[in-house]
Amino acid sequence: MVIKPKIPFPGPYKAHVTGTGSFLPKKILTNEDLTKIVDTSDEWIISRTGIRERHIASDDETTATIATEAAKKAIEDAGLSPEEIDLIIVATITPEMGFPSTACFVQDWIGAKNAWAFDLAAACSGFVYAMSIAQHFIISGRYNNILIIGAETLSRITDYEDRVSCILFGDGAGAVVIQRSETGTRGIMYSSCTSDGGGWTTLNCKAYGSRNPIGKPLKDPKDVYMTIRGKETYHLAVRRIVELIDECLEKCELSVDDIKMFIPHQMNARIIESVGKRLKLPPEKVFINIDKYGNTSAATIPIAIDECCKQGKVKQGDIVLLVAFGGGLTWGANVIQF
Repeated sequence: MVIKPKIPFPGPYKAHVTGTGSFLPKKILTNEDLTKIVDTSDEWIISRTGIRERHIASDDETTATIATEAAKKAIEDAGLSPEEIDLIIVATITPEMGFPSTACFVQDWIGAKNAWAFDLAAACSGFVYAMSIAQHFIISGRYNNILIIGAETLSRITDYEDRVSCILFGDGAGAVVIQRSETGTRGIMYSSCTSDGGGWTTLNCKAYGSRNPIGKPLKDPKDVYMTIRGKETYHLAVRRIVELIDECLEKCELSVDDIKMFIPHQMNARIIESVGKRLKLPPEKVFINIDKYGNTSAATIPIAIDECCKQGKVKQGDIVLLVAFGGGLTWGANVIQF
């Protein structure tokens, strides 16, 4: 059943999801594997994060190769050819190289010769930011088909001597195709994106960049890896996500009962559960797959969307709420009627 949205779509065009795809490297790093690397235990990791295993890219796999595989699946699922794609956005903080963008490699490798392409770096919020950008390109009437990809090889910037952070991250890619429609009620209903650059020290990777360029000795050799302030991040994420969801529901004149599925960024199962309890969301409406993949940053939400669609947990007419919080600090959300 298609629910008529209470908030009017901005303009005559709708931007709706018509295809999804994902790709996970075959190599798996379990909690038991990590106990052989750092001082930790399966019980400790699960109790604090909900993670049991994560996928790790092989030496032959890169951000662009796994993004390409997810992209091919999403395009096929949408019933399109690569030549019909107008724009490719890759959300990532682990790009193929300094430049050109990862999106340009994907554009070449899938044969999307009519598309232009760029990367978006907003850490874990990258995919919801990209969804908002795609929405506005579509409703402007400029483009018909946009491919959005979240892809990360976080294992390449993870310090496996840091027992606090190394348990969290994995590699993977997810993709969706957003198409323009002039009929029906389905589409992205509302997007909200926020940032607070003053909180950058909470989640970051300091090297390499113009502040810490290659060739200049680092004050701390560990600056090449991600750092995270766990407790501070936990409290900030819960508060900001709850505020953002309240905003989305108010702007769309929706209630929690109208939401079929809440798909959050898979940062930490405990954070997701805390948000669910505060909003009184039934557990069956909160999608969690962090136990299988860990935190794949910008890739977590598109991977989860693909799983929800393939498993029949999200069907046409369902209203879905996406939300993410990440380094920057950044946070954002999308309300979508599938």
